[in-house]
Amino acid sequence: MKCPFCNNLDSKVVDSRPDKGGSAIRRRRECEQCAKRFTTHERIEEMLPQVCKKDGRREPFDRMKIISGIVKACEKRPISKADIELVVDRLETRLQESTEREISTTTIGEWVMKELHEMDEVAYVRFASVYRSFRDISEFMQELQELLKK
Repeated sequence: MKCPFCNNLDSKVVDSRPDKGGSAIRRRRECEQCAKRFTTHERIEEMLPQVCKKDGRREPFDRMKIISGIVKACEKRPISKADIELVVDRLETRLQESTEREISTTTIGEWVMKELHEMDEVAYVRFASVYRSFRDISEFMQELQELLKK
């Protein structure tokens, strides 16, 4: 594992334990050159469906893109990093259980919005406003009206 401080390729594992969700192993490492410590997370590489973008491109599923979008939506909200990780873990499990070889970004976005709706309504509205790319304030207000009805 390459040290993020000095780029040395030799490090030793100091501590190893499962993460909170149990889907990854958290490892504390120490660089054998500069002696600084850093954390890595190891997870099983699963075969996930290809993601079909709105413009027709296909690319591999990228967990970090989903996390990044959710983190932005949850900014300054009482939602922990662990909660976000659990949302993405559930999404990945759903993708792994799917028999589809390809899945659209629309489907993934809807799944994320459903999770956020149950977790935090403000985060849900933030994510929806970017994901659905409302053309004007009336579309945005319509979404808020639907949220208030529920």
